[in-house]
Amino acid sequence: MRAAVLREYNSALEVVDTMETVATGPGQVRVRIRATGACHSDLSGMTGKLSTPAPFVPGHEGAGEILEIGEGVTSVSPGDHVIVNFMPPCGSCAHCARDEGHLCMALMATASRTPSFRLDGKPVFGLVGCGTFAEEVVLPHQSVVPVGEDVPFDIAALIGCGVTTGTGAVFNTAQVEKGSTVAIVGCGGVGIAAMMAARLSGASQILAVDPSAAKRELVTGFGATATASPEEAAAVADELTGGQGFDHTFEFVGRSSTVEAAYKLARRGGTVTVVGVGALSDTFQVSMGALAMQSKNVKGSVYGGADVPRQMDHLVSLWRDGSLDLASLITNRIGLDDINQAFDLMKTGDGIRTVIEL
Repeated sequence: MRAAVLREYNSALEVVDTMETVATGPGQVRVRIRATGACHSDLSGMTGKLSTPAPFVPGHEGAGEILEIGEGVTSVSPGDHVIVNFMPPCGSCAHCARDEGHLCMALMATASRTPSFRLDGKPVFGLVGCGTFAEEVVLPHQSVVPVGEDVPFDIAALIGCGVTTGTGAVFNTAQVEKGSTVAIVGCGGVGIAAMMAARLSGASQILAVDPSAAKRELVTGFGATATASPEEAAAVADELTGGQGFDHTFEFVGRSSTVEAAYKLARRGGTVTVVGVGALSDTFQVSMGALAMQSKNVKGSVYGGADVPRQMDHLVSLWRDGSLDLASLITNRIGLDDINQAFDLMKTGDGIRTVIEL
């Protein structure tokens, strides 16, 4: 089959047509990938920030149909349409027992270090145990969420990561209240998904902060009531909030400097929700005096902060009734042969989401 493989960190992807998947074992499913998004986490994997052994097939934001099920699988059948869940709950760890399946990394950790493919007789891994930049992939059955056939594969793919992560940070982690004020720092696909969720939550003001003028022009169509470059953000925030700061701020970049910016934009007693995943060596610092006296809450949000399959079902319902305009998140569609263009576009900072159609 065809797949895009990264042989070495910080190199271009190579499209091959001789990739093979591993056999479908007990408790596993084989998925024919039909669409997959190019997410910034894929780029982080390609540069070595996410520790996936090379060579590997990137991709984790995918959707497709079940080709084969292994022994003991009853949750799906061949022909079912599914969304890939890249952090599936194992169902038996302490996190799962506390109904925190979105924090469970047991299956992902095992799958990340177990070869998913073979190329020229040698093992090849899948990014975070997935590898959706391939026509087929074998996954644990917990890694797929059934979706209705009325949902296009490109829309389903976006729900697989970016939309679930962004909207969940607003709905579940921060629990944005009606009438509250919100600032979004970083307006890529995940940030814009959060913006749409803030609008649906009834936020009275939504400030979009991004260095890209093209993105700032786009976001008013997704619910932003004001925009600012990073250099303008403090002055605009003072004007919008009377110098108080925002009730909720969200960071979607994954850098300590942008977390610091989000922290400064929050009001005293406000909540800062960090969604961007950065390098382990990049640390955010705040003085002990400020932490106590300003009483700001700093939260991390992983994969939407709640039960992922349930969240995905909810998002499909919002898409069906027209509340979420997910099609407008897609600014570029390409085939597998042009996959390196997706990351060239990502580096310019002007696009929202590129979907690779397989």
